[in-house]
Amino acid sequence: MADMINFEKELATYQPSLEVDEAEEAIYNNDLTDLSDILDRILRDKKNQRAD
Repeated sequence: MADMINFEKELATYQPSLEVDEAEEAIYNNDLTDLSDILDRILRDKKNQRAD
């Protein structure tokens, strides 16, 4: 049984990687644009060009 993982010990010493923390910060602190926002902006720009 020496080869088995001690999950309680692993969980007690677990620390999330900096990459995960940085990703969470970027998600919550930045205005993220998704594909639907981009398509909406393109369509509005096309309508505005036609109106001019």
